[in-house]
Amino acid sequence: MPTSVRERVRAELTAEITAAARRQLAEVGAAGLSLRAVARELGMASSAVYRYFPSRDSLLTRLITDGYDALGAAAEDADDPAAPPRERWLAVCRAVRSWARAHPHEYALLYGSPVPGYAAPRDTVPAAARVGVVLGRVLGDAARSGTLPATAGDHRDPELVSDETAAVLGGEHPALDDAVRLRALLAWSALYGTISFELFGHLVGSVADTDRWFEVAMGELVGLVGL
Repeated sequence: MPTSVRERVRAELTAEITAAARRQLAEVGAAGLSLRAVARELGMASSAVYRYFPSRDSLLTRLITDGYDALGAAAEDADDPAAPPRERWLAVCRAVRSWARAHPHEYALLYGSPVPGYAAPRDTVPAAARVGVVLGRVLGDAARSGTLPATAGDHRDPELVSDETAAVLGGEHPALDDAVRLRALLAWSALYGTISFELFGHLVGSVADTDRWFEVAMGELVGLVGL
């Protein structure tokens, strides 16, 4: 938490800048994001904004990290460790969809078209993985509680599922081999694909009831994982 007056002022101005940038996302999209336009909206000199964010890319990185963190927090809040693993997984999926529907432009920044000329740095990865960490915790708890049947062994194929991904998706357990992790990774990525199809209009003419479609799709995917 900011302690000095200077730190508090800096935190407040940073929050104002990022809020204005999020409004720009809704109006012109990530590719049209401009530090000068943000400065104009806030009545600040461009040079002042550059003291907080030295480039458009640094502002985009902040927006992306904030978006991932907000989405991850929604997933974490939805997970009830006392519930059965299947219901925990589905509750997390519903929370991700609810956040995406409430923040469509921020979701588009995270999972929509890449921004020309921008590449997210590696330090955005921990925030991006937060939803996967929650799903991985559900999977690991299910394995340790005996909900997932033990597999033939602990075969690891780092070319298929990396050690980093294995750590996120439940860690090491006899019931968690690469086949299970592969299905979990498929379900995790398909969650975003299902939401993206809905938000970006690709279900128009194909699905009459998007709420029911989401429930059926998530039910199939959680079954594929083995829950």
